[in-house]
Amino acid sequence: MSSTQVQASVLHGAKDLRIESRDLPAPSANEIQVAIHSTGLCGSDLHYYNHNRNGDILVREPLTLGHESSGIVTAIGSSVSNFSPGDRVALEVGVPCDSCHRCTEGRYNICKDMKFRSSAKSFPHFQGTLQEKINHPAKWCHKMPEGMSMELGALLEPLGVAIHAYRRSLMQEGHTCLVLGAGAVGLLAAAVATAKGAKTVVIADIDAGRVDFAVKNGFAHHGFVVPMKRGKDTEENLAIARETADGVAAVNGIGEVDIVFECTGVPTCVQSAIYSTKPGGRVMLIGMGVPIQTLAISSAALREVDLVGVFRYANTYPEGISLASSPSCPDLSKLVTHTVKGLENAEQAFGMAGKTKDDKGDLVLKVVIQN
Repeated sequence: MSSTQVQASVLHGAKDLRIESRDLPAPSANEIQVAIHSTGLCGSDLHYYNHNRNGDILVREPLTLGHESSGIVTAIGSSVSNFSPGDRVALEVGVPCDSCHRCTEGRYNICKDMKFRSSAKSFPHFQGTLQEKINHPAKWCHKMPEGMSMELGALLEPLGVAIHAYRRSLMQEGHTCLVLGAGAVGLLAAAVATAKGAKTVVIADIDAGRVDFAVKNGFAHHGFVVPMKRGKDTEENLAIARETADGVAAVNGIGEVDIVFECTGVPTCVQSAIYSTKPGGRVMLIGMGVPIQTLAISSAALREVDLVGVFRYANTYPEGISLASSPSCPDLSKLVTHTVKGLENAEQAFGMAGKTKDDKGDLVLKVVIQN
C-alpha cells in the first residue's frame, strides 16, 4: 500500500488551528492504520489550544491535538495478525519504550521515554488524533465490542485515568469516598467507585449543575455544592478548606471518608481533601492544577493519610471495556453532551469545551469531534 494524503487539524499558536494535508505512509510491520471517527477534547487539549502550552510544557512545532479517540481499522502491517480492516478500535495513544524498569514491571505510564499523542513533552512532538487517519502500534489498540458506540470508545481513555486512580486508592467494597471536581474525570472517578461497591460516594463541585447531573444519573450517591470563597492569605484559605470539609462531612452524615479522589488541582480543594480523609485513609491526587502548593502536611502525616499521585493509566483498557458495558456502571455515554462534525469545525468544538453551559443553558461536559 502506498502513502496517502490525509487532512489534519494543526495548532500553530494560541487559538490558531489550520487544516493541512500531510503524507501518511503505509503502516509499518507492527502498526495498523485507523480512520479516526471520534475524538473527545480534554483539559490538556484546551490548555494547548488557548495558550500554546500546558503548564511548563511549550509547543515547539505545529501540533495536532486530540488523544481520546476511537476509529475503524483500514489497513494492517505485515506482522499484525489480531486485527482486520473494519475492526472498531479504541486507541491507547501513549507509546512507552517497553524496555525500562518501569515498563517491565507494568508501570509504563511513568516511563521516562513515553511518547504521548498530542503532548508537546517529547520532541519532535507525537502528533495527536485530530486527523483523518493515523498509523499506530497494534499493541496499543483495543477492539471494541459490538454495541459500544464510537463516542463511548473515545471515553475509554479518560475512564482509564479513573480506573488507575481506583486501583492505586486500594479502595475496598463498603468504603466511603469523596470526589472533588465534577468534570469528566471526576464524574468517571465517581462512577468507577460506585460501580466497584463503595458504600457512599459524595461528589463536590462549585457548579451545581454538574453536581446535580452526577447524582441524578447515578454517578454518585450524594452531592455537595462548594461555596465560592477565596481567602486573602494562606490562613484564610486553610479555614475555607476546613469549612468545605465540614460541609462534606455533614452530607448524609458521612463524616470523614476512606478515600478522596481530588480531581481539580485547586489548592483549597487539595487542602479540603486532606481534612476530609479518615486517619489511615488516602488522598488520590488526580487533578493537574497549581504545581506548587501550601499543604497542611502535618494534618496528613500525624493521621497517616497517604497522598498518592495518579498519572494517566496503565493496563486499563480491557477493564474499561468490561466496566463500561456492565449493568453496575452508570451510563457513561451521558457524559458526551455535545458532538461537532468535521475537523474544519474544531475551533467551534474547542470554544464549546471551554464552557460549562452552552448557549441554550444546557450542561457542557464532554465535547466530541467526529470525522
